Amino acid sequence: MRQTWRWFGPSDLVSIDAMTQAGVEGVVSALHHVPTGSVWAPDMIETRKAEIATRKDGTPSGIAWEVVESLPVSEDIKKQTGDVREHIANYKTSLTHLKAAGIETVCYNFMPVLDWTRTDLAFRVAHGGTAMRFDLIDFAAFDIFILERPGSRESFSEAVVAAAERRFAEMDENRKTTLAENVVFGLPGAAEHFSLAEVRAHLAEYGAIDEDQLRRHFIDFLAEVAPVAEDLGMRLCCHPDDPPFPLLGLPRIMSSEAHYAAILRAVDLPANGITLCSGSLGVSAENDLPGMMERLGGRVHFLHLRNTVREDDAIPCSFYEAEHLAGDTDMVALVAAALAEEKRRKAAGRADVSIPFRPDHGQDILDDLSRKAQPGYPAIGRLKGLAELRGVMKALEHRAR
Repeated sequence: MRQTWRWFGPSDLVSIDAMTQAGVEGVVSALHHVPTGSVWAPDMIETRKAEIATRKDGTPSGIAWEVVESLPVSEDIKKQTGDVREHIANYKTSLTHLKAAGIETVCYNFMPVLDWTRTDLAFRVAHGGTAMRFDLIDFAAFDIFILERPGSRESFSEAVVAAAERRFAEMDENRKTTLAENVVFGLPGAAEHFSLAEVRAHLAEYGAIDEDQLRRHFIDFLAEVAPVAEDLGMRLCCHPDDPPFPLLGLPRIMSSEAHYAAILRAVDLPANGITLCSGSLGVSAENDLPGMMERLGGRVHFLHLRNTVREDDAIPCSFYEAEHLAGDTDMVALVAAALAEEKRRKAAGRADVSIPFRPDHGQDILDDLSRKAQPGYPAIGRLKGLAELRGVMKALEHRAR
């Protein structure tokens, strides 16, 4: 398993120097400043590669850009409206440019409107550090009383609606503003962040798109781009829905093993693969992460290893991001399944034996609390997670001798 680390570019408060000191083997990054749907130009890609390859003092870092996360899929592609043809053509061109630069693994997602959803970006946990959290009552208060989405009340149980009404009545204006900002925060480092008006407009456009239609749009997209990736010798890996249950009346099509299996069957090419994110999928008690790794492992091109604590097993539910070995997912069993998959690949003579993974997210601890880096992407919290995962890997490899 190849140890990687996400970096958001020169504005990231966790530096390349910090990554080299953490002992990472490769970097996960993207051109976050490029508008979604535009071409990633070769000079932009080379600039990012050079930034990653260089420490602050100008000496070589010894690490390289190995995984793209994310090459975003535009809303026009997801809805098959507007500039969909141009955006698909640009996506193919960007893949060609990335391959020419030596980058072969591309993570992306097909979530409508929002790339992830949290209500609290700095939830205080028992040890005094902070983590990201999704509070179902807060979210319902946002959906019903701040966004004022038509039909929002019907999306929640009567008990949740009543609790949300009480919660909203207790909020001052600052808390309402912060909640709205947290929910529409979007992917860290993204070129676009939506306003409430823009979210409402997108939701209206998705009104006629159900789960089956969105899946058809996804398959149509993959039918065009996956053969290009296959010919280039690249690997596309779709990230699951985060969280893995419907929100804002939007369809979810990548929230379960059945969802992934359907997409892999529909476009049955090795290039069409999975980003197996234990944090996103683990929010649903129905998802068996070690089992998914065993059954779908041949198409897992990238791993996000993080953990969450479900506050109950209902769907939807509140949850928060836990320490890497302390949540609801059996991380040791998942890593063991990934190592077993690597053995199968080696025996089969595959070139992609080593599966890249990153210690996805982390709790803000120690100096992270004053550094205020991207939410979910602290230096020390991720280093702690990486160290724990390294220990699990070493122990399992030693036992297998």
